[in-house]
Amino acid sequence: MTLKPGSKNLITDVPGLNVGNAEDHILKSGVSVLTSSNPMTASYCVMGGAPGTRETDLLEPDKTVHGIDAIVLSGGSAFGLDATNGVVEYLREQGKGFAMGPFNVPIVPTAIIFDLRNGGDKTWHKNPYPALGRQAIENASENFQLGSHGAGFGATTGQVKGGLGSASSILSNGVIVGALVIVNAMGNVIDPVSGKFWAAPFELENEFGGYGAPGDAIYGSALKYSKINSIKEGANSTIGIVATNATITKSEAKRVASCAHDGLSRAIVPSHLPYDGDLIFSVSTGELNIIFSNEEFAELCHLSSVTMSRAIARAVYHASSNENDTMKCFQDKYETI
Repeated sequence: MTLKPGSKNLITDVPGLNVGNAEDHILKSGVSVLTSSNPMTASYCVMGGAPGTRETDLLEPDKTVHGIDAIVLSGGSAFGLDATNGVVEYLREQGKGFAMGPFNVPIVPTAIIFDLRNGGDKTWHKNPYPALGRQAIENASENFQLGSHGAGFGATTGQVKGGLGSASSILSNGVIVGALVIVNAMGNVIDPVSGKFWAAPFELENEFGGYGAPGDAIYGSALKYSKINSIKEGANSTIGIVATNATITKSEAKRVASCAHDGLSRAIVPSHLPYDGDLIFSVSTGELNIIFSNEEFAELCHLSSVTMSRAIARAVYHASSNENDTMKCFQDKYETI
């Protein structure tokens, strides 16, 4: 399998997709929204022990709804679930949604991260997330920034600041896979011995610095340097989306989401802990009609995991410093690699 990134190396290399971000610097949190020009086939897989979600039951293969209008990734823990209200209201005004007689009901699955202890002012009197959700979808575009933006604005990891990441991969048969992720992990994205990314073996074209692989350091060394020794309830989550232009069924989307978690495990050590809310959505725009052999579908699943690993590293690599941060960003802490 010969891989190359798309022209933007973003999830929006999948035609028809747009991403919008909004953040509040005082709150130190934000919202990210994935939208599509047409309803998307979608499913999901959650492997963390403490997820925070909305509308995910509809994504199971045996449920009725077969197309969704957007996905929200939000900061704010349970408060952030209200970001969906702003997105749904905007989509309703656009006439989008699942037709129920004379009414259209926008279907917008949502997942949240816990970023309440990151140095931001959380003493609001009115929940700020509906307005942030509305702002994010109004900002939706094919081009967007990585790092400390959107739902990744206040994200952290076991060592350094987290953030928003994205990457894409293109196969010779025209299949495109993109990933969007909010990295707010309990574990480590960087090998604490060498200071290099765990995802380094999958890097394309020096997209997160070209520092090379960790080398002889073993995964066990990462455990004692992570926040596992100070684990707290509701502490962190990594949430993301993998997307493809290939036509797949809802059941196949479920399998793609499950396999994409392999990419999360390769890039974050440890992951999928009891207090993580690790979750990945999988969507298809159905733009490319292709009949997969068993081997080709397996390749698509693997490509989803590899692209997710790259997106995770890019999130941390592009994070930037902001006032009242509780952690340094990668560029400040490891700039002499």
